[in-house]
Amino acid sequence: MFEKVLVPTDFSEHAKKTIVCLTRIPGVREVVLQHVINATHYTKRGWTHETEIENAKIQMDEEKKVLERLGFSVKVKIDVITSGSVSAAILTAAECEKVSFIIMGSRGGGQIRGFLLGSVSADVLRQGKTYLLIIRHSLAKELNGAVFDRFCPGIFSRVLCPTDFSNAAQTAVSMLKRIEGIGEIHVLHVVTKGETHDEIEAHMSEAKERLGEIKTYLSMSGLRVETHIRLGHPTHEITALADEVESSLILMSSHGNGMLAEILVGSTTLGVAIHAKRPLMVIRTPAQLQKQASS
Repeated sequence: MFEKVLVPTDFSEHAKKTIVCLTRIPGVREVVLQHVINATHYTKRGWTHETEIENAKIQMDEEKKVLERLGFSVKVKIDVITSGSVSAAILTAAECEKVSFIIMGSRGGGQIRGFLLGSVSADVLRQGKTYLLIIRHSLAKELNGAVFDRFCPGIFSRVLCPTDFSNAAQTAVSMLKRIEGIGEIHVLHVVTKGETHDEIEAHMSEAKERLGEIKTYLSMSGLRVETHIRLGHPTHEITALADEVESSLILMSSHGNGMLAEILVGSTTLGVAIHAKRPLMVIRTPAQLQKQASS
């Protein structure tokens, strides 16, 4: 499932902590380590970026050696772009290298307080065709020692999986059964419909029944499962529960039951990516991948 991954890096301390997380993702064998040099802008030396390129080669070689000592097969890519964007270069590399996953950090924490998703990560999320794991740079900065161990080496120890019971969401739920070493699972449904008390109660009752089915489905594989029903705005309830249960990862589909199935990422997934303080794994459904490939 995670055999070959693309890991973009900017050589920051946060990016290095993101790379460390590879050691706790089961099945990873090949790593494509990518650094993108943005040569679309003028520098103090003019349009030349030779010094930056040479420095990148040295740092990439060091990170390659670290990963190889950890047992990974590593390919290094230094891409110099004179047009387009960094995110486009990442997506092109993912397609050319035929990776199964992109793992990247997110700077976030810019001028808009509370928005934790950087622009490059946001573009990869919106336009990507493959699975994506986003690890907060702000989170990596705050986590040290034993606390860091809970969120990175234990990235699958306590997984929150939101569902709207759509086929796309069921794909994400099914993936939980295929991840080795997964620990505790929290499955959440947020009720958003109902104008009267009776209507809300009916939706809550239906959700309870369907969550029970999901719990039985996952428990048959020996997984520990807890279910949750919330009433309110999906993004808020998902991020709030993630903090309450101290989830190590939020795993969700890129799409759900929204009206605009043709868009590249659903509004709830994007909202969680923007606001959540936890690592986020975004699962693309086969139907969505096919739609993107034909667009």
